[in-house]
Amino acid sequence: MDDLASLCKRRGFIFQSSEIYGGLNGFWDYGPLGCELKRNVRNAWWQDMVQTREDVVGLDCSIIMHPRVWEASGHIGGFADPMVDCRACKKRYRADQLCEEQGQALIKREDGSLALPEGIVCTACKSKELTEPRAFNLMFKTFVGPVEDASAVAYLRPETAQGIFAQFGNVLATARQKIPFGIAQIGKAFRNEINPRNYTFRSREFEQMELEFFVKPGADAEWHAYWVAERLKWYASIGLPAASLTQYVYTQKELAHYASACTDIMYAFPFGVQELEGIAARGDFDLSRHQQFSGKSMEYFDPETNEKFLPHVIEPSGGVDRIALALLCNAYAEEWVPKQGPAIPAERGKQAPEGYEARTVMRFAPRIAPIKVAVFPLLKNKPELVARARAIFGQLQRHWICFYDTAGAIGRRYRRQDEAGTPFCLTIDFQTLEDGTLTLRHRDSMQQERIHEKELLAHLSGLIDAW
Repeated sequence: MDDLASLCKRRGFIFQSSEIYGGLNGFWDYGPLGCELKRNVRNAWWQDMVQTREDVVGLDCSIIMHPRVWEASGHIGGFADPMVDCRACKKRYRADQLCEEQGQALIKREDGSLALPEGIVCTACKSKELTEPRAFNLMFKTFVGPVEDASAVAYLRPETAQGIFAQFGNVLATARQKIPFGIAQIGKAFRNEINPRNYTFRSREFEQMELEFFVKPGADAEWHAYWVAERLKWYASIGLPAASLTQYVYTQKELAHYASACTDIMYAFPFGVQELEGIAARGDFDLSRHQQFSGKSMEYFDPETNEKFLPHVIEPSGGVDRIALALLCNAYAEEWVPKQGPAIPAERGKQAPEGYEARTVMRFAPRIAPIKVAVFPLLKNKPELVARARAIFGQLQRHWICFYDTAGAIGRRYRRQDEAGTPFCLTIDFQTLEDGTLTLRHRDSMQQERIHEKELLAHLSGLIDAW
């Protein structure tokens, strides 16, 4: 992770928020390459979940909603993590994570209170002087309007799903959809995590991609299985194949009281196997709670059967930041490259053998690579090469995010684009001026081919789409 984090800063994927002021724990900024990576993840999700389906529509809800929304959802009363403090060094922990790291489980007493098992110590100073676990609500509180009193209290949303449930009636009335159908949303959410950690994996500000797919009661199991399969296909389409993922199926004891099924899609990060997305069959819990608290009907009228019912919901919910981090981890590779022949994996901590040079490469799927194509004139001091390269760059720029570079030798320019994850590089040379062909270099194989500029757009489109 240290090597990856270093590359992410050096190449402009991820920066510590407010770094010039010492940073702010749990908050991250995405640089030029990082924001393109995240945008491609969002676009891929929206294209496959909304744009190419007839049974899903989109929504974009406000970050701050009426506090009653969070009363109905249970977040005000029950959205809390257990927190402990070290009395010796004052370091703060999430109690369940501290226990898990030391191979034990948090104790739940008969009265519902929590306790640390014997032997749990502060990981920083090894002291056993830890406080009793106490509940800590994770929602960020704010005030709406000029007066900061109880009547003006509001919250930054801790998830995007509740806006979908609160607007279910309006979407139903305007979108001309019939059950089964879904409402999708991508947006920021905020949780005041006790102990943000593992780089961008657990942050206090993050982005979610959530679908609430409404089904007829009794069809829950069928649609839950469908969406688990669909989501696994989607991960493969962005470069995380099924072999790189595992599924965690919740037992009956682990399920929330209202849920009939839940499956987490997990990825093996360097810091452990962790959740990327959860697909839950939530029953009618959410709609029934909002119906109860708002006094407004959330029932659906089925024109085919003339019956009214509260729809059940299947919820695939993934994190943009977590998926982006998984893609970064999955793409990162260190190799030793010979002058001729295939590269071999680098051995950590060793110098490249004689005849080889080290290469760091980010093997993103072209669909989510921040830069799709880099364009290089062979020499920057030859106006005819620069003009031709600029013309080709302008043509490609209308279709994809591209990069134009004249600095340094061609080999050095290739290496910079390898670290950015750019799948294709084009070099315009003197032969281009003679016959209109240019060099197309492939990132993963480092193989080169000559392609005519008239065929370039179609050829690149085929390579990107066929991955």
